Amino acid sequence: MLPGDIERARPNPINGFPRLASKIASDPDKTTTIYRRFDKLSARNLLYLEAEIAELETLQNQHDEADLKSADSTTISCHSDWRKFQRCAGEQDAHGEFVHLRQKEKMELALRIKHKLKEYHEALAVHKTLLNSKPPASTTVRAMRNWFLDTTSDKVESRPQLWGSSAKKYDDVHDLVALRVPADQDRLSEFILNYFSYFFKATRQDGQSAYISERSVAKFVAILSSILSAILLFGSITSLYFVHNPYALLGMLGGWTVLFATCVGWLTNAKRGPDFRSNGGICSGLGCVHQWDFGWCLSCSYGHGNL
Repeated sequence: MLPGDIERARPNPINGFPRLASKIASDPDKTTTIYRRFDKLSARNLLYLEAEIAELETLQNQHDEADLKSADSTTISCHSDWRKFQRCAGEQDAHGEFVHLRQKEKMELALRIKHKLKEYHEALAVHKTLLNSKPPASTTVRAMRNWFLDTTSDKVESRPQLWGSSAKKYDDVHDLVALRVPADQDRLSEFILNYFSYFFKATRQDGQSAYISERSVAKFVAILSSILSAILLFGSITSLYFVHNPYALLGMLGGWTVLFATCVGWLTNAKRGPDFRSNGGICSGLGCVHQWDFGWCLSCSYGHGNL
C-alpha cells in the first residue's frame, strides 16, 4: 500500500475540536492558524491590573508619608539599606512574633507590587504584539468560516463545528489574529484570491478537503507582476519613440507615469516612500531616454515657428 493510500485509509476526525484541530494542522501554508484576540476581555484585564497596581501605589505612598513623620533610625536605615530592610522584615522574637511589624508589611507590599507589575507589563507587551500583528487574509477567514459553519454542504440543517459560545468564533473579523499570514498580502494577490482562487485549489492527502496553495498564488503573482513591469517599461519606451510632437510627448510621458503610479499604488503593498521613489525613477528614466529626442523636437518646432 502506498503512503497516499494509507493517508486516505485513515478515518476522518470526529466533529468538534478534533476535526477543527485537524483542519488547522493539515494546512501546509499554516495560514488557517486563526484565533480570537478577545480584545474586550484583554482591555478589561489590563484595566483591572492597572487599578490593582494603583491601589498598591496608594498604599506605598501612605507608608512613605508615615515614614517621613517618623524619626525612627531603623525606618530611616531600611530606606537606604536593602539588606537591613530584608533582615528587619523577617526578624522575630523568642515567641515567634515579628519585631518590626511595619517593615514586614512594607516588604510584603513591595513583593506584591513586584509580581503585579511583572504581570501587568507582560500583559501589555503581549497585547501590543497582538495589536501590531497583521490581520488574517479576508479570503482565508471567509473560507474557514464557511467550512466551520458547514454552509457549503447539502445538509438540510448545517451545524457549526463548535457549539455554544464558540460557535461565533469567526463572526468578528476585527477580533481575529493569525499566527501566520501570507508573505505577499498585496492588492493583486487579494484580487486573484477573491476572483480566481478556483484555479489554485489543491486537495489534501485525505481527499476530503481542499485548500488554496499560497505558493502557487505567490508564483503566479510574481510572474504577472514581471509581465506588467515589462509591458510598462518597454511599452512606454517604444511608444514614445514614435511621437515627435513635443506636447504629445509630454502628454504620453505623463500618461505612462500616471499608469505606472497606479499599478504601484493599487497592485502592490508599497509604502509612500518606495512609491514616490519608484515613480520618480521611472519618470527620470523616461526623461533621460528621450532627452535628446525631445530637445530635437523642440528645436524643430521653434525653427518652424521662426520661419
